[in-house]
Amino acid sequence: MKKDEPPLEFPDTLEGFEYIFNEKGQLRHIKTGEPFVFNYREDLHRWNQKRYEALGEIITKYVYELLEKDCHLKKVTLPEGYGVIVLNPNENYIEVEKTKAQVQPSSDSSDEPAEKRERKDKIQKETKKRRDFYEKYRNPQKEKETMQMYIRDNGSPEEHAIYVWDHFISQSAAENVFFVAHSYGGLAFVELMIQREAEVKNKVTAVALTDSVHNVWHQEAGKTIREWMRENCCNWVSSSEPLDTSVESMLPDCPRVSAGTERHELTSWKSFPSIFKFFSDAMEAKTSSVKPIPTRRSNRIKYEEL
Repeated sequence: MKKDEPPLEFPDTLEGFEYIFNEKGQLRHIKTGEPFVFNYREDLHRWNQKRYEALGEIITKYVYELLEKDCHLKKVTLPEGYGVIVLNPNENYIEVEKTKAQVQPSSDSSDEPAEKRERKDKIQKETKKRRDFYEKYRNPQKEKETMQMYIRDNGSPEEHAIYVWDHFISQSAAENVFFVAHSYGGLAFVELMIQREAEVKNKVTAVALTDSVHNVWHQEAGKTIREWMRENCCNWVSSSEPLDTSVESMLPDCPRVSAGTERHELTSWKSFPSIFKFFSDAMEAKTSSVKPIPTRRSNRIKYEEL
């Protein structure tokens, strides 16, 4: 801690931070009406980072409460106390308390071919390397300040996606499952497909990626996966072009269209109208031979043209 650095003690409410959500759902300062400012105190990056993380925890709790209260979702606790929200707006969800005999293991490496295990280990090592580099770059002090706790069966985003699939999604009564995967979530979804290809194809109707960082070559996604993605996925990427304008891609996976913004963190929000239309089209196409078109402009590509 620097000599002039304030104590790392922060309020436990939004009001304590002097922030509220306005009628548009935007986080604004109570007094100034300005958006959140990261550099609240100049030359105190460590303190600003801790303040940011403390506020993030409060907002996370606030959003969870809204999901449970207004959207009637159910919060389920995963191993080691990690929380996840499972959709159940119509109370049509699976029973999550099962005996050990009922719950199939999320991954059993003993039955996997050696080549598949080696590939999985390679991906996990590369993922950890990228994540560690990011954390060190973002906050060099983090390594000395915290000790990471391994969460059983959920130690990485990829493991978490597979765990949630095995224990919740695959066992649900839903006939049509849709994914919205942002940034690294796209990579986690591709890994889920690699590990559970047949199940995903049978259960998932469409996938909307938003500025996804997946790479079908590096992740070694097979030909059948790439073909399925071309037919059932669309990636809304950060771009200066208008929303839904076709964007060229060097990867042989799914169509890429503009999210209508160059800001990575806004790609999901900006794309929502097009994403829900894409999902509606996919539902209609499921009962016909016509494949859904991810965009609406005359110069936008169709799946068959990719």
